[in-house]
Amino acid sequence: MVRFLLVPLLAFLALGAWALASPVGASPDEDFHLSSVWCGQGISEGVCETSSEEGERLIPEPLLHAAGCFAFRSEASAECQSAWFVEESDELSSSGRGNYSGGYPPVFYYVMNVFVGDDISQSVVLMRLVNSALFVGLGTALYWLLPRERRQLLVLGTAVTLVPLGLFIVPSINPSSWAVIAGALVFPAMVGFFQCTGRRRVALGALGAVATLVAAGSRADSAVYAVLAIALAALLALRWTRRAWKLLALPLVLAVACAVSYVTSGQNEAATVGFDGTSGPVTGAAGQLAYNLLNVPELWAGAFGYWNLGWLDTRMPSIVWVVNVVAFGVVVFLGMRRSSRRKIAAFLITLAAAWLIPTYVLVQSSALVGSQVQPRYLLPLLILLAQVALFRTGDERPEFSRAQLWSLAAALSATAAISLHFNMRRYITGTDVFGANLDAGIEWWWAIPVSPMVVWALGSVSFAAALVLWVRSTPADDAPRALGSADGAADDDVSDRDGVGDPPTVPQERYQGERPMVAASAGSYRPA
Repeated sequence: MVRFLLVPLLAFLALGAWALASPVGASPDEDFHLSSVWCGQGISEGVCETSSEEGERLIPEPLLHAAGCFAFRSEASAECQSAWFVEESDELSSSGRGNYSGGYPPVFYYVMNVFVGDDISQSVVLMRLVNSALFVGLGTALYWLLPRERRQLLVLGTAVTLVPLGLFIVPSINPSSWAVIAGALVFPAMVGFFQCTGRRRVALGALGAVATLVAAGSRADSAVYAVLAIALAALLALRWTRRAWKLLALPLVLAVACAVSYVTSGQNEAATVGFDGTSGPVTGAAGQLAYNLLNVPELWAGAFGYWNLGWLDTRMPSIVWVVNVVAFGVVVFLGMRRSSRRKIAAFLITLAAAWLIPTYVLVQSSALVGSQVQPRYLLPLLILLAQVALFRTGDERPEFSRAQLWSLAAALSATAAISLHFNMRRYITGTDVFGANLDAGIEWWWAIPVSPMVVWALGSVSFAAALVLWVRSTPADDAPRALGSADGAADDDVSDRDGVGDPPTVPQERYQGERPMVAASAGSYRPA
């Protein structure tokens, strides 16, 4: 019971530290998203009013200046915005930077608008914490609904892809926050839906539906990724019998919802005409295609710290992306050691999507890798790739030894702590100041009685402690397990009469997966 409460609390504290690690306006294109949130529920007096300029809205003047003084200037701290946020003006100014013509799905902005208050800084921090709570809350519910052998999909598949970009984006007011949240939840939820029975199946289906709607309500590409995740879950987890079609009703409804979101969003133009503008030398169609195909992996590495955070102006030290890429590679490699034909197909489909989708958009935009398409657009696909690799068929033992799990936890904890420190340093003093003590020479910080070093320590320790508690409770490949146990957990003897709880074994006639390619060895039980 203590772990049940402690791990979600630690995860929320870690994300909360990242929510405080940067000022208003720090996430990519936040000036656009701020005005979109303030106008998320239409015209409202003093919040979002009609402008005399066509295609513009009147919004609080500080929103226009939230990031302009420090964006793209890494040596400049966020102190420069104090003139606008210490004593906020009630004046409204006209702006055309916003989701006024339906470029993005409206749901994210509509929900965030609920938390708009008189104080802009407090409102933004509240929105960041709400998104953090949404991630932790849905993730916790999914963790306890999933069978024990499926929980690694959620935890490890997400943790190994979250540092540092995911930790920065989730507690933000960027719609990519919901895209990442959905990217972590849809696949494991739908795997559980296809494989469980009774009330557990109903609950997992409901949670999968919520996660899919979160995806569809954030970004058009996120809606596409959600449909892909549902399809791959069906490919891997659904046993194709005469009654299987009944389970496809919910996925079909969710796919239609995602299709509606995609078609009605202006973002779908990226698939037909690409993004506006060009950058970099265009060396002909063939040369551009070859260049982008060869360099798309840079975007993947960008999610692990190779690209800068924020307005692409907060550089991470090389140790961050190197360690994170290695950790991701280890998880994928070990996860794919035992693979069925379906699993190999699902993995290759996801890999192709992560490679070809950005290539196609870049070619349509007459652009090269390094412009237009950012790593955050692909992060949900990287999460899905890790989760597919971690999918276990039947009664296979866990892929990781105890030492490997501890090594991964240590590596991710270290890179998360380093990333948080560098991100805070960039805004507190600017990158022209270097030092371990974030409390020294503060130029910008929130008006709260907690110092930067306390926030950094709390966030770093909380993230590490959450991973430690998870490793301690996770069965490993070298852990002893009882004969016939599906996951080696001695305390996992909850009845599954109603589909609620983890069965101690996985009966052959009820397991809804496919037969593994690896033959069962003497003394082991591999159900179909």
